[in-house]
Amino acid sequence: MRDIPGGLMLFAAGFGTRMRPLTDTRPKPLIRVAGQALIDHALAQTAGMTGLRIAANAHYRADQIVAHLSPRGIPVLVEQPKILDTGGGLRHALPQLGDGPVFTMNTDAVWSGPSPLELLAQAWDGARMDALLLGIPPQNAVGHGGQGDFISAPQGRVRRGSGLIYSGAQIIRTDLLHDMPPGAFSLNLLWDRMIAADRLRLLPYPGRWCDVGHPGGISLAEEMLNDV
Repeated sequence: MRDIPGGLMLFAAGFGTRMRPLTDTRPKPLIRVAGQALIDHALAQTAGMTGLRIAANAHYRADQIVAHLSPRGIPVLVEQPKILDTGGGLRHALPQLGDGPVFTMNTDAVWSGPSPLELLAQAWDGARMDALLLGIPPQNAVGHGGQGDFISAPQGRVRRGSGLIYSGAQIIRTDLLHDMPPGAFSLNLLWDRMIAADRLRLLPYPGRWCDVGHPGGISLAEEMLNDV
């Protein structure tokens, strides 16, 4: 089995309720920031990564996601009648992504700094990891009021707590998905199993990152990009 991530899953199936009223007529991944759809900001992080198989999921106003990505040849897995959450959505997309570990990215953030995917690829060690999460130091997180999600303890062990903020980008082994029950489930379930087995790792991101989860995040992201 390959150990180098060869696929990228873009999570684009959310309802975007915190982005209303902007999401009354379009899905959140198509909200524009600095003249570019949010999902295109995610895709921009793949620049220079040749041969990467990319897939996305969609649920709310899925036809717009399909129309946006089809000219690029990116397959969109439409989840109906119910959304499958991150774990179920990733498992549903595996025929498009291939075997082995894959990248996953949320599509509601904007990045300023090195490619998060390239950093993850450089740090990935499948012999020691089942997943590698990219975390944002709170001082580098724009528009995010949380206290953090994960703490990297001595010897690389990871536990949940007020430390780095999960950026929405990771590498994860996909064979573990087949042990989960059918239907919808969150990748948090797998992460907890990995923490217990000491197989989850955390990588700090050296650049800046903006969570565009609400309308006010648009101007914050644009200010961040202009501040380069």
